[in-house]
Amino acid sequence: MKKRIVMLMTGIVCAAVSLTACEASKGLETDTLKITQYKGVEVAQVAKPGEVTDEEVDQQIQTALDLQAETKEIKDRAVKDGDIVNIDFVGKIDGKKFDGGSAEGQELEIGSDSFIDGFEDSIIGHKIGDKFDWDGKFPDNYGNTEYAGKDVVFSIVLNSITERTVPELSDEVVPKLSESAKNVEEYKEEVRKQLEDTAEQDYKNQLYSEVWNEVLDNTEVKEYPDGETKKAKEALKERYKELAETYGMEFKDFIETQMGMTEEEFDKQAAEVAEQSVKAKMVTEAIAEKEKISLSDEAYEKELKRIVEQYGYESVDALKEQVDEEELKASALNNLVVEELSEKCIQKASGK
Repeated sequence: MKKRIVMLMTGIVCAAVSLTACEASKGLETDTLKITQYKGVEVAQVAKPGEVTDEEVDQQIQTALDLQAETKEIKDRAVKDGDIVNIDFVGKIDGKKFDGGSAEGQELEIGSDSFIDGFEDSIIGHKIGDKFDWDGKFPDNYGNTEYAGKDVVFSIVLNSITERTVPELSDEVVPKLSESAKNVEEYKEEVRKQLEDTAEQDYKNQLYSEVWNEVLDNTEVKEYPDGETKKAKEALKERYKELAETYGMEFKDFIETQMGMTEEEFDKQAAEVAEQSVKAKMVTEAIAEKEKISLSDEAYEKELKRIVEQYGYESVDALKEQVDEEELKASALNNLVVEELSEKCIQKASGK
């Protein structure tokens, strides 16, 4: 499947639009676009987050504890369940090697069910340096139908054994997991709050997406700002060229191997994405002007923090280093506009 071209954020510079007197009560019209409705748009109902369960809290804590696990190389015992082993193996069907059936230096956690049933269990009880064969069988419903249901023999060499010890939750461990919690009880409440906040943000993101897509669908662009779609397309292409460089590849080779498309197909899709981006910015600016939504310094900083969390940047400073300020302000303004529109939208349950 070909990968779609995506913008890292909305916001490619376009000329400001001036409002005209011709506008509907729930829409607006400018010299360059017409929005039939942006106030009170109807969207499919988005399910609100449920209560965070104790089980979900425990699972999140276990994930954090797993990251604190300590490893130790084992020399004096055989493999047991839960160990991480390093192995070489060669698989044969009817005495012949097959594609994907051999590897050297393969890391494998015993009990992870990463291989077909029985393979990992066959390693338990063996010691470093052991060489042994395991007679197995691919399951009948195996993904590769060429191998499904067939008998297989794996010749295995055990190179090393590593023991992984996960700490148990305690007041002593909590400081390693949290900057503010001082004991287990406080940490559990902190994790619960984090899960609640994440669920609430996921709900808002989905609702915002529904509302914004509906507004864009209600919009007709009469005229795109001169040269802006071309500028947006070139900026997008430049980003992918920079990405290709990080892979040490020529742009043409990168999009063919990593994205499964020709340069001609890339240019066509990039033009579509650029046009959508310019349209989104035009709509954002028009509604912001009509509704008197402005981006104060305080609101801008707040939105930057939200963008950092949403897109996984290390910090606001890191975000500013990697993304143009004009683009950031466009994205921040769009967030403010969509947030206000979402507060006034009408969610309709399926079938109503």
